[in-house]
Amino acid sequence: MESFETLGLNKNILKVLEELKIDAPTEIQVKVIPLALKGLDLIGESATGSGKTLAFAAPLIERVKPKEGLQALVITPTRELAEQVSRALKQFSRYNVLKINTVYGGVPIGAQIRNLKNSEVVVGTPGRLLDHLSRKTINLSKIKLLILDEADQMFDMGFINDVTDIIHKCPTERQTLLFSATISNEVISISKRYMKDPQEISAESSVDPSKLKQVFYDVPSNQKFSLLVHLLKKEKSGLVMIFCNTKRNADIVSNNLGKNGFNTMALHGNLSQNKRNYVLDMFHKSERFVLVCTDVAARGLDIKNVSHVYNYEFPKTKIEYIHRIGRTARAGKDGKAITLLSDRDFASFRNATRYDPGMIEKIPLPIFERVHVRMSETRGDTRYNSRSGSRGRSSRNNSRGSSRGGPRRSPSRSSSRGPSRESRGPSRSPRSSGRRRFTRR
Repeated sequence: MESFETLGLNKNILKVLEELKIDAPTEIQVKVIPLALKGLDLIGESATGSGKTLAFAAPLIERVKPKEGLQALVITPTRELAEQVSRALKQFSRYNVLKINTVYGGVPIGAQIRNLKNSEVVVGTPGRLLDHLSRKTINLSKIKLLILDEADQMFDMGFINDVTDIIHKCPTERQTLLFSATISNEVISISKRYMKDPQEISAESSVDPSKLKQVFYDVPSNQKFSLLVHLLKKEKSGLVMIFCNTKRNADIVSNNLGKNGFNTMALHGNLSQNKRNYVLDMFHKSERFVLVCTDVAARGLDIKNVSHVYNYEFPKTKIEYIHRIGRTARAGKDGKAITLLSDRDFASFRNATRYDPGMIEKIPLPIFERVHVRMSETRGDTRYNSRSGSRGRSSRNNSRGSSRGGPRRSPSRSSSRGPSRESRGPSRSPRSSGRRRFTRR
């Protein structure tokens, strides 16, 4: 069995790992570290939580020299991941004393400008890095090591042109490490254009399939939230992640869970950075907590000890489904992935499972209490009585809806599409033509 000593790590990093009680390297670390320490360009295909931060931290700490300017750049798709990577690098380099700074949007730029003057390592998001380049407040001319973390997500988010613009500002004589959960066409294109004979490395997921149970329920849309509440109460869960496909639905689900007595918060891109940091801090510190999130907000974050993952809405692709369920059943612990399927979810579900239809077990619907759901006030105060499915219209709400949300669909157009929009789930409610009513308990 490999050890960190045999991988060639220096004594300072070994000392930190001993203090952190990190005993054995992961597969991606075993494969990447020796080659990276030789200065080779690498493409690492590895899932979130596989330990890739340490895999690229090792060559970074070896190559960056104090007081010689900015020498290493790590590009990440999200602010949360930038913060997470920066914290990890500071931790691993505790006895090397490197000046590591983080830059991302959504916060004042002044402090970043001041810190960049003395930085030796920078971790940042593409947009804010380009902002600094345009202001000439960052100098990439001495970069020895360029790291692209969660590259496929960056490209999915539309950052490929931003990333290539940043790469053009770096010296051609450098080492480039690219890490991605999947090897997409964009990843291949970047490797061919900007990397020198890169070695391709793949590591298995850190999820133990034997420890992960995958189930789904076929549930009417207007009963989906009620079933979610029932399962959260009945399942023996600790830290729970619930995935929604939109920011608005994440807010709706989180707000209604809070009204039903759950310790919960939403995590998505519309939150301020301070709020996002606070939500993650609460999640990490809690023994029982429900985090309702979108894929983009949660992707790349190293979130440990998740007992249950819920797909409140099924993702569009199988890759995203794999990313979601990969949050649980780690480090030898049991985990459960529960999917709530309504009519509009089945097309994506069939597409994701057509090559392995037996991987998810269908569970009969239990008997559960119906729960009232209040929708968001955005584009009108939309409400719903989950017991009756009744629909009503308020002229006051109609005026609010049109002023905030623009033109609304007429009732006749809505009804021609089949079941009521509320019965098809929360994400349809912004386009609703009227107001759903319910009586609070």
